[in-house]
Amino acid sequence: MLSQIRVVGFAGSLRQQSYNRALLRAALELLPEGMDLEIVELADLPLFSEDQELPPPAPVQVFCQTIRQADALLIATPEYNYSFSGVLKNAIDWASRPPGHGAMQGKPTAIMGCSIGRLGTVRAQLALRQTLLYLNVPAVMLPEVLVTNAAERFDNEGKLRDERTRKQVAALLMALTELVNVTRKRAKGDLAHTI
Repeated sequence: MLSQIRVVGFAGSLRQQSYNRALLRAALELLPEGMDLEIVELADLPLFSEDQELPPPAPVQVFCQTIRQADALLIATPEYNYSFSGVLKNAIDWASRPPGHGAMQGKPTAIMGCSIGRLGTVRAQLALRQTLLYLNVPAVMLPEVLVTNAAERFDNEGKLRDERTRKQVAALLMALTELVNVTRKRAKGDLAHTI
């Protein structure tokens, strides 16, 4: 029997009423059996600078240690100017250091995102996937959770009410579970590498 899966989630938005933050909270309600989710905040991370890298500031140390102790990541990304936010890029820059040995290295990751528009962060998620590919971070490919017209999917308290979206988030979490289990088996040598 495989052990509990510890997931760390964060949203690429600092806005308190962010739909992406609300989407993470919805994920807490939809976790499959055997999965825990800890939501962390990015607001305390300073802007990345190599001048501060050794040793990194205390909030960065805590953030990276939290990621290292997790089995997987869940990222909720908004879309800003056809890409993901500077807030998210900054967090990834910190968590990817040192090159080849960062906290995110090899960490199974699922991506989702909300937008008030019609494209549901599709461009932001594509840009984020390119960055994760470079960092050797395996990402869940399907299902995609691209929440469009977010204002219609959440109530005034920020609770996700749209049943179709809830099912998509639940399916994404199940796919993340499968990716973690495959990664664990591969690490133990129970699964042949196929490339």
